[in-house]
Amino acid sequence: MEANRDMSTNASLLIELGTEELPPKALDELAAAFASGVCDGLARRGIAADLAHAKTYASPRRLAVLVPGVAAQQPAQTSEVLGPYLNIGLDANGAPTPALAGFAAKNGVAVDALQRITDAKGERFVARSEKPGQPTAALVPAIVAEALKALPIPKPMRWGDHDYAFVRPAHWLVMLHGAQIIDGEVLGLKSGRTSRGHRFHHPQPVHVADADSWLEALRAARVLADPAERRARVRAEVARVAPVGAAPRLSDALCDEIANLTEWPVAIACAFEREFLAVPQEALVMTMETNQKFVPVFDANGKLTEHFIGVANIESKDPAEIRKGYERVIRPRFADAKFFFDEDLKTPLAGYQDQLRNVTYQQALGSLWDKTVRVAELARVIGNRVGVDASLATRAAALAKCDLLTRMVGEFPELQGVMGRCYAAAHGEPAEVAAALDEVYAPRFAGDAIAAGKVGQVLAVAERLDTLAGIFAVGLKPSGNKDPFALRRAALGLARTLIEGGLALDLTAQIDEALAQLPEAALAAGLPKPKKDGPAPALDAGARRAALGAELYEFILDRLRGYYAEQGIAAEAFEAVRALAPADLTDFDQRLRAVVAFAALPEAQALAAANKRIGNILRQAGAPAAGTVDAALLEAGAEQELAAALAAAQADGAPLVAARDYVGLLKRLAQLRAPVDRYFDAVMVMADDAAVRANRLALLGNLRSLFLRVADISLLPAA
Repeated sequence: MEANRDMSTNASLLIELGTEELPPKALDELAAAFASGVCDGLARRGIAADLAHAKTYASPRRLAVLVPGVAAQQPAQTSEVLGPYLNIGLDANGAPTPALAGFAAKNGVAVDALQRITDAKGERFVARSEKPGQPTAALVPAIVAEALKALPIPKPMRWGDHDYAFVRPAHWLVMLHGAQIIDGEVLGLKSGRTSRGHRFHHPQPVHVADADSWLEALRAARVLADPAERRARVRAEVARVAPVGAAPRLSDALCDEIANLTEWPVAIACAFEREFLAVPQEALVMTMETNQKFVPVFDANGKLTEHFIGVANIESKDPAEIRKGYERVIRPRFADAKFFFDEDLKTPLAGYQDQLRNVTYQQALGSLWDKTVRVAELARVIGNRVGVDASLATRAAALAKCDLLTRMVGEFPELQGVMGRCYAAAHGEPAEVAAALDEVYAPRFAGDAIAAGKVGQVLAVAERLDTLAGIFAVGLKPSGNKDPFALRRAALGLARTLIEGGLALDLTAQIDEALAQLPEAALAAGLPKPKKDGPAPALDAGARRAALGAELYEFILDRLRGYYAEQGIAAEAFEAVRALAPADLTDFDQRLRAVVAFAALPEAQALAAANKRIGNILRQAGAPAAGTVDAALLEAGAEQELAAALAAAQADGAPLVAARDYVGLLKRLAQLRAPVDRYFDAVMVMADDAAVRANRLALLGNLRSLFLRVADISLLPAA
């Protein structure tokens, strides 16, 4: 048989599994996982291969991997089995014990063939053996089966009358090592060298001569199996048919999805009736991109035009028919959107407020109306504290949930906020208020910008504060990788808005106010459930709020660790500032930037080490953090020099602290390195004389307290 021909040389390994159309949003992940599984399987079995240059391929009807330089034979396999220690394996006369004889027999070797090794417990026997490696062709089917079994498939399908299950029914299998077929069976499919081309352009079988010619063989059959090549063709096709002077908007996500829906993408220029442009363009764009996978086209000023582009999976002899089909599909969607928009405009946003009373937000937290009232009060307080018009912030909060009850958002939930902005503007609300109704949701996703307007920033902070406080209070905080209320994202959005928006706010006090607004039922809901027939736990609202407030503050700070890590800021610098727990996150950010600048100074490591040493001395001595220094007890030389340098630094630092010039303060404190080094070289801190010892501890406490005006730099890497 062909499968048994000589495979003595290294060659490319091709695995292709053909299926019915795979889910486009999962295709990239499935393909990457499949390729990774195959490569891992080769590596685990010690089969030599150029894994660094393995290629992942996928199309709507196939998953494939091509690994170059795969050896035809697995190397010899050695095994090592640990046996008894000498004191167990040998008796007093040095003869083998029954335990050693049994170990040797179990492993198929003679006792005198056993070897010895030494570990931490002493010398012991070991049985080593070697057996020839298997041909790669004999191992590949199991490797492929393992890789498929490990794919992230939440709901596998079954088909036919067998027990195989996969994400979609599988129909063909190609397994080639070079030009040779690897004989095997996976998912009930026998391997061969026959693939399949485009479902319509090339329904005939595709003969694959060898692994390296597979990609070109499929291309000739109108299948672009390389996802990167398909994406490039999608972009080229969209550009080809775009109207002159227009700008198609093809996001990476949409391009990926179109590429995963097509094997031979061909763009078709289309258009819709201009009357639909009266609908907010966000609604039309969302319908085109999300529902139909069409590419919207904008003019030079960023306004949506009546043109759009569809991408077909066929090169039709009559593109006009495909165009008609695309235009016929989109017309009723746009007609619905226009009807909803026109109907919604008949009622001002404020007209929906009373209906919010009938929509439950959370059982213990009340209705959307209750949440709106809480958010409005928080927005008023925050606005006053950060210098933003509180009346505008309160008005925006009062309207923020109203668009949830409109027809348009009911049909297209993704447009919440967007439609609020459109309807508010249409009914004459102030521009800042209208914008805030959309900006309250920013940042919507990782990498998204925060709200651009100050009213929007205040509303975004108030909304997230109420959400975090309420959900934590009722005991539904995230656990493990489960976060059904997206509280981690809300906390990071809150922190980013404060920091990037420059909103100087006492976060701990604001959290407490958010908790204070919650109904008592919410605070009680999160308490541990009473034991059967036991009394309900008593509720001390003040203590409960204090505990929740501390937990929430730490939860928000935890989100900042990753935020700063993405900016290249070391974890030690973050922890140095976190140790002080600044209540104002803009202050936190300024301190952190100063610590990063300080860490780059040549004096930083030595001063970090000195601060760590001082902290240990004070802790072991049980001394207070700072105290009064008696100049009369200072020893001439290094001690008096440090005291004078410290006094000068304190005087110079006071205005810097007041101005939050933490960079300037740490640079000034860096000048203390020399007197600090000389002090520790020349002075015995723990002197026998109690008064002198206390005086020296007070001096060191004052020195450490001065650094703590910015951060705990003892947590930085020391010299």
